[in-house]
Amino acid sequence: MHSEILAQEGYTSVSVAEAPVRELFPGIRLRPLWKGSSGAHAAVLEMDPGTSWPHRDVHGPGPEEVYVLAGTFADGARDYPAGTFLHAPAGTWHIPASATGCTLFLFYPAG
Repeated sequence: MHSEILAQEGYTSVSVAEAPVRELFPGIRLRPLWKGSSGAHAAVLEMDPGTSWPHRDVHGPGPEEVYVLAGTFADGARDYPAGTFLHAPAGTWHIPASATGCTLFLFYPAG
């Protein structure tokens, strides 16, 4: 059987290790991975142990989807270990933190 890999228009990939890094707050880094023409975007967020957002993280104009890749993520009310998926509807908020450090995959559908 002959198999052929065809590149589809718009199909993209990026290595997380090679994605640009932007420090949002001390010990909290964002690695943008993709942005679509509709405004949807994806990123990886890295939080060092003992870090937290300095204020409320309000979700808007659309929802936020989070998958905990490594470590334990806290939202101010609960702790979520690696392997946890979170959906935060538009208009909700939390205060991201991590006692152990964590790595998150973030996806923002077009709002």
